[in-house]
Amino acid sequence: MTVDSADSTAAAQEAQPPRKRAAAKKSAKKSTGTTAAKGRPELVQLMTPEGKRVKNAAYDKYVTDITDDALRDLYRDMVMARRFDAEAVTLQRQGELGLWPSLLGQEAAQVGSGRATREDDYVFPTYREHGVAWCRGVDPTKLLGMFRGVNNGGWDPNSNNFQLYTIVIGSQALHATGYAMGVAKDGADSAVVAYFGDGASSQGDVAEAFTFSAVYNAPVVFFCQNNQWAISEPTEKQTRVPLYQRAQGYGFPGVRVDGNDVLAVLAVTRWALERARNGEGPTLVEAFTYRMGAHTTSDDPTKYRADEERASWEAKDPILRLRTYLEAQTDTDEGFFAELDAEAEALGKRVRDAVRAMPDPDHMAIFENVYADGHALVDEERAQFAAYQASFAEEGA
Repeated sequence: MTVDSADSTAAAQEAQPPRKRAAAKKSAKKSTGTTAAKGRPELVQLMTPEGKRVKNAAYDKYVTDITDDALRDLYRDMVMARRFDAEAVTLQRQGELGLWPSLLGQEAAQVGSGRATREDDYVFPTYREHGVAWCRGVDPTKLLGMFRGVNNGGWDPNSNNFQLYTIVIGSQALHATGYAMGVAKDGADSAVVAYFGDGASSQGDVAEAFTFSAVYNAPVVFFCQNNQWAISEPTEKQTRVPLYQRAQGYGFPGVRVDGNDVLAVLAVTRWALERARNGEGPTLVEAFTYRMGAHTTSDDPTKYRADEERASWEAKDPILRLRTYLEAQTDTDEGFFAELDAEAEALGKRVRDAVRAMPDPDHMAIFENVYADGHALVDEERAQFAAYQASFAEEGA
């Protein structure tokens, strides 16, 4: 199953002003010329957007153990991840959280890859991997403390081999590479997964991680969720070739997978992890997906992308895709979906109650631990902010 990478950016280009649109199309044509001459970029897909199973000789063998019950489990994971995410967005809108980065639309990429990992593997996330955290057994309520401003992480990374969220774009790729180099030195057969987005792929930290991992044959899988937009910049502003092809320049394989196909993501990630554990070095997996929501709750995507673009991707919704398959090809009945909806609502209530039971953030804590020995400017800013906060109390009195 193949797609042309230009298809993914057409809607974004049409949403731009005429002059920018023409330049973008010219750039895209120039950037894909070499690839087009050799054939379209491969997109690994095991289930179409219409919920039909397709064969893939290279990757089918990695999901032969996936029964109907296992597919229902994957469906449950995606539904629960989306419900948790929706509740977090609502809580931010109600003032309970300072910020929230939604995963809406990326559930298959996260659940498929998360379920491919073993318990002894180690995961280095960005700040949007709520579905991966769910698969690694991290209590969803623990993901929210940092976004409420009451802690700097919220969970013990070594309890689930799931590192704390990383806000600094791309830095976790280096952390993962260093950890993977240590795993290889220790002679362990576990692997490491580093998550990042298409925007982060332009960061120097990611390039350095690619170099070190290749030279030291580190057992790491670089998992790029290409959701088409790095905040407000489309993917064609990040690269002149499909992202997965960047791996070639570093000497290790790259593969593009349909990021809305949970079965394909599971298969490809299992393959990449097997390579890592067998001492074959790093792999770059590009999960071709779409961010259906805002970059974060402080972002307004209507300012830079067309509604038609989102609508075209909603037709490829990862949860709807698997549900269509389950309804048509298995004995899954309406009772399963009804019970799951009730379970999801119970999760939403648990998350809501947990956040409202959290303490309010300490407004003055922002000035702590900035400099080891204190700093005159920070002291001045602290005093100014304290006076500002006190002014509200005086007005209330």
